[in-house]
This record gives sequence, C-alpha cells and structure tokens, in this order.
Amino acid sequence: MLDEKECVEPWGRLLGGAHAITTPPFQCDAREILAATQRKVLPIGAARSYGDVCLNRDAGLICTTRLDRLISADWVNGVIRAEAGLTLDALLKIAIPRGWYPPVLPGTKFVTLGGAVANDVHGKNHESAGTFGCHVRRLGLARSDGALVELSETENTEFFAATIGGLGLTGLILWVELQLKPVTSSHIDTETLEVADLDEFFRLAEASSDWDYTVAWVDCLASGKALGRGLFMRGRHAEGGPLRSHGEPHLSVPLAVPSWLLNGATMSAFNAAYRARPWAKGRRLVHYDPFFHPLDFVSNWNRLYGRRGFYQHQSVVPHQAAPATLRRLLGLTAEHREGSFLTVLKLFGDRRSPGLMSFPMPGATLAVDIANQGESTQKLLRAMTDATLEAGGRVYPAKDATMSADAFRRFYPDWQKVEALRDPKIMSDFWRRVAR
Repeated sequence: MLDEKECVEPWGRLLGGAHAITTPPFQCDAREILAATQRKVLPIGAARSYGDVCLNRDAGLICTTRLDRLISADWVNGVIRAEAGLTLDALLKIAIPRGWYPPVLPGTKFVTLGGAVANDVHGKNHESAGTFGCHVRRLGLARSDGALVELSETENTEFFAATIGGLGLTGLILWVELQLKPVTSSHIDTETLEVADLDEFFRLAEASSDWDYTVAWVDCLASGKALGRGLFMRGRHAEGGPLRSHGEPHLSVPLAVPSWLLNGATMSAFNAAYRARPWAKGRRLVHYDPFFHPLDFVSNWNRLYGRRGFYQHQSVVPHQAAPATLRRLLGLTAEHREGSFLTVLKLFGDRRSPGLMSFPMPGATLAVDIANQGESTQKLLRAMTDATLEAGGRVYPAKDATMSADAFRRFYPDWQKVEALRDPKIMSDFWRRVAR
C-alpha cells in the first residue's frame, strides 16, 4: 500500500511537494504494489536527481532503497547481480577489498544502481568507458500487469534500450547485473594542472588520452581572455597498494546558507581562492574517494545554495561546435553574474550507449550549478538551452528542471519509442512537462 503523503524534494531542493510514498522491503512487495495501485506511480532510488525526474507530485512513489541486497557475485570474473536499491557507496565497500571497481562512477556515490541505469550516468572516464549502461549485462524489470521481464542486449532488446536512460518509466527495475573492472589498488595516481583559458583546456584534454580519468573545474565568472580558466585534473588507477574502501562524510551543512551571501562577489572570491590553493596542484597519490567524490565528504552540501535551492545546467555539444558554444555558455554565466562554486568541463568519447535516451554524445560537456534567484536565473537557463540547441547538443534530463517540451523533443528524437514502452501506471513530473 502507498503510505500517507510526505514531502519529497530533489537534490536541487526545487519543486518538492507531497507524495504518497512506500518503501517496500522485498521485491515481491514492490511488484504487488505496482500491480495493485490505482494511481500513477514512479519508482525512485535515493532522489539524487537535481530536477523533477524523481518527482511525481500529488501522486505516488515506490522507493527502492530497502531493496539493497547483493543477489550473487562472481568474484573471479567480476560480475555482480544486486537489487536496484543498492547504492554505489555500498557496492564500493563490497567490491574494492576484492579487487574490483564499478566501471563508471558519477560525481556522487550515493546513487542507487537502479537510478544509475535509469539516468545512464557517466563519469570522468567517458572517453574510454562510455556510460554506466555500457556495462550492464542484464536487468530485471517488473511491469504493472504483473509480468517480470529479463532484459539484455539479446533478450527483450527494445525494453533494454528504453530502460537504460529511460528515467524509470518502463517499469520497476528490481535488479541489475553489472560487469565490474579489476583494480590492484584503491588509490589513484593524479595530476592537477592550472588552466589559463578555454584553449588550454582543449590542449590538455587532447594531450591526456593516456589517462583514464579527466575533468576540469572552471571559474565560470571569469571573462575576456581568462574565459575558461581553472584547474585540469587527470588520474589513473595506481598499480599495487592497499585495497581499502572509504569512510563516511566528515562534515555537514546543518542549515541553508542565507541567500544574501550568494552573489557574484562572494562567488568570485571563492573561485579565486579555490584556484590559487598551492597544495592542490601537482602530482600525488590519493585515495579514490576524494578524487571521484569530493563533495560526498560534506553531508547536505546542497544547502550551500540557500533556502530557494539551485538549478544545474548540464549540456553536451559536438566537438566541432564546442569551442564557440562553450565560450557562449561561459560568457552567459559571467554576464549574468549568477555563477557557481562548482562548474565542471570535460570531453565525452564516442562509445555509444545502448540506451535510447542516453545523454552523452561525442563532444564537450559543461555542468554549472546556479543558485535560484527567480526569473533572472530562469532567463539565464533558457539562454543556455537555446545555445545548446543551436549547436546541435542536448541537455541532461537528470539535472534539468526547466527545459521546454519542444527543446526536449529536439534533444531526444527517440522519446516516442520510450513513450510507446512506458508502463501505463508510471509517470513523473518531468515526463508530464516534456512529453505529454
């Protein structure tokens, strides 16, 4: 049964609202709830999506966080099958001591396997590894008619393609079978280099093809000749050493930061100090956790953007259009003075995801967190979406809260194939906004 209503909000702390939510403890319970419900429901994991893909306001949510068991593991070949509610955090604790590692990790480890599939997450190694969905071997999917369907690239292939990156709309993902990658150390050999401008970013990115992981932090308020300045980070798995998993978050943000602190001057000061840290540059050996998940050390870091929450714009544009479009996008954030503590830039490779609506494409991707300042922020986001459209790129649904239906349909022309396979009892606020 769906429990009494409670407020659920996404990670961006925007658009939250009342939901009838249930958190079943066993797969059979989850299947029974999906089959018996008379209302529209949405399966969710940890609700780490920034926008409304994890919301179904005034309707129902089936939360999978108690479906978090390891079903089977082949530690010789690195193949695991686990329930969809298992987090990457929990998987790392299980796999690292045994010499195995998730092949793709997003910026936070506190997402569930089901959420990683539904949003087809990507990491710092997209150029070599592709998306999370590239490493999914099989899926178990429950439909509201009571059917339990196994999906793979050779079995129920249409549903497999629609479910990877399908935003949880094709059914309730019960379990995920994943191919892991072998490692001999829990440490990462890293190098951090200062970047003077956008041209230097592209030069460093091209010169770093022999590094597994690459990403840049950018001062999004810099302008003129300094546009694109920041820090370029690259890493590869160390050879030999300890195989230790990580600890828990060390810090916490207890309350939302006052909105008056979130302005261009404070952002500029923070970015200057962050870029100037002398200990941040150079080559060193670090544990994987601070390299892949620096923000996970701070619980509730999303409160840093104030009580009104924040948006994130993440887009990707093709290589040919990337230099001009990134200058335009970064120029917009500098012009509007609605910058960010966290602006990330990296290149995507050409490994194709099996998912119909996977976000990455060969090109460059920019992610910018922007505190919610009302209409001025909405205007900035619309301008950034328009620039992405003109360049032939796309915006990431997992981070979005504002794109129009017209923009979405142009970004993702295969959306109708997902709609055709959508479970009739499943709906989300995002899908109502862009596809109905």
